[in-house]
Amino acid sequence: MTWQITAITFLGTLAVITALLFAFTPGEIGIGTRLSRLLNNAAPAEETGFAEKQKHKARDTLAAIGQLLPGEAATGSGTGLILLRAGYRSPNALLALRGAKILLPAAFVALVYGTGIYHSNAFVMFGLALVLGYMLPEMWLVWRVHARQHRLRLSLPDGLDLLVICVEAGLGLDQSLIRVSEELQIAHPELSQELHLVNLEMRVGKTRLEALRELARRTGLEDIKSLVAMLIQTERFGTSVAQSLRVHSDDLRTKRRQRAEEMAAKTTVKMVPALVFFIFPALMVVILGPALITLLKQFSPILR
Repeated sequence: MTWQITAITFLGTLAVITALLFAFTPGEIGIGTRLSRLLNNAAPAEETGFAEKQKHKARDTLAAIGQLLPGEAATGSGTGLILLRAGYRSPNALLALRGAKILLPAAFVALVYGTGIYHSNAFVMFGLALVLGYMLPEMWLVWRVHARQHRLRLSLPDGLDLLVICVEAGLGLDQSLIRVSEELQIAHPELSQELHLVNLEMRVGKTRLEALRELARRTGLEDIKSLVAMLIQTERFGTSVAQSLRVHSDDLRTKRRQRAEEMAAKTTVKMVPALVFFIFPALMVVILGPALITLLKQFSPILR
């Protein structure tokens, strides 16, 4: 009976984690769809895959559960800003996160009860399960933010190069942003989405300065913040946009090289724990082991 309860609890926890992954992981564009877009033969929009439907169902289910947990609105909360930086702009994203904060603690408590771990210390085990289940969605969301910011940081030099080319070719800054967002849809979809949102905000009535400031706030990336500050200063003082972008692009490449050099310099320090705890003991055993065995054989008659 205990094994049956354990198996059911494990399967339930696995189902909850799978639902969370399906609910929050953005869908990827297939190779065939990309090639068809390149050939101007876009796939029908109404055809959605089984995985995409399951994501929507899981998201709606978590959102329905999340309505049981009170909280502030997504537009004015810090969690809503974190969701934006992670790339989740759906109105149900915050409710789905709240639903995960309800389901995961319950699943972890059931797992602790089903496996019988609580017999050692029931208060600590159940409390740890509740805290871990409540904090795990937040930790996962922060990881998603860092991963998306890393992809944006890697895609920014390509976007700047295209922006410089478009501006030097005679396009205005607004038209250049539109063109760059179109060109980066396949190679760098995150940066393309952010630039597309900037264009949409300017279409609905926001000024360019407000849209750029919103871009910096929405991404939370220092490189994009410096780019936005440079564009705002360029517009205010009336200097050459192309020249400013080229100088900023060179400065960004210098920063990337410095980051790479910093990571390379940290490599030796990061290797020390692995060398001390894993490699050196094995070397000592291999080098000194035969010598110790020989010494024991030589001194065993004397010790007897």
